[in-house]
Amino acid sequence: MRFQAGSVHEKEWIALVSQVRLRVETKNKKKNQIMTKLKGKAPEAVEPGKTKAMIFGASGVGKTWFTLTFPKPFYVDTEGGADLKHYQERLKVAGGVYLGPADGALDFSTVLEQMQALATETHPYQTLIIDSITKLYQTAIANEAERLGDKDAFGASKKPAIAWMRRLIAWTQKLDMNVWFVAHDIAEWGLDPKTGQRTEIGRMPDVFEKLVYELDLTLHAQKRGQSRVAVVRKSRLLSFPDLETFPLEYSDFAGRYGKEFIEAPTKQFTLATPEQVAEIKRLLSIVKVSEADIEKLMTKAAAETWEELSTDQAVGTIKWLNKKISG
Repeated sequence: MRFQAGSVHEKEWIALVSQVRLRVETKNKKKNQIMTKLKGKAPEAVEPGKTKAMIFGASGVGKTWFTLTFPKPFYVDTEGGADLKHYQERLKVAGGVYLGPADGALDFSTVLEQMQALATETHPYQTLIIDSITKLYQTAIANEAERLGDKDAFGASKKPAIAWMRRLIAWTQKLDMNVWFVAHDIAEWGLDPKTGQRTEIGRMPDVFEKLVYELDLTLHAQKRGQSRVAVVRKSRLLSFPDLETFPLEYSDFAGRYGKEFIEAPTKQFTLATPEQVAEIKRLLSIVKVSEADIEKLMTKAAAETWEELSTDQAVGTIKWLNKKISG
């Protein structure tokens, strides 16, 4: 079809073609958006949350003293060593409270219960300290080994302790508080490059090995002369480069991490309501969901039971199940 150049008909035709092309492009774009299964999101800057870290080292290097300088600590003393006067006074100055062995500090179920309460209830505390996580973990293993007796084989005595540790880690992520795990140290073994023989190459935390990978920061506390320092052993934080050394003081740590984040008010984790949990269970009685899909959902939510979902997670789960039912 031909029109005289510059004529009204030519301009109308060009405008019509442009509109049709735009509609086709828009339709194709929407079609692609609907058909894609990709779930990636554009990267965006996220401000640091509360400290989630571990500090390990030999006895007497200042691990406990350092963590007690953090704001308003809820101090879980699994070893009973911080009931001494100078520790109690430091805890009082920091505005904290004490949970010792007589209160259940050596029992995983009690510690987890306290973490859940700290996550979901209104309270003044800003820092949770478990000192030491080594004693809590090893005691659970020893208790299970004693129960199993001759049946303890292939690491069977470790299984309950590992399961408890996984739950502790999950609630650490939900808890809007600074969290410090204090650990003993043990020998780290490797091969001597000169001799090819197995030898001690350093020190490492004496704890469930996966804990290091789940936290943002791991520090090795050391005493050098009259000074106490922290060596960064594992870090996801730019302000704490690997193997860097700094004074084991709250002011130095807060200057690097951001005092405003450490001392920010805590927020409560809102658990799913009984009605939401009942609805999830009702829907699961109607629609068949594989154990693998449920495990994937629970892992993503860092939950062991439906009751441990947040209200938002419960809403999402209910929508997902309804969508499965409707097809």
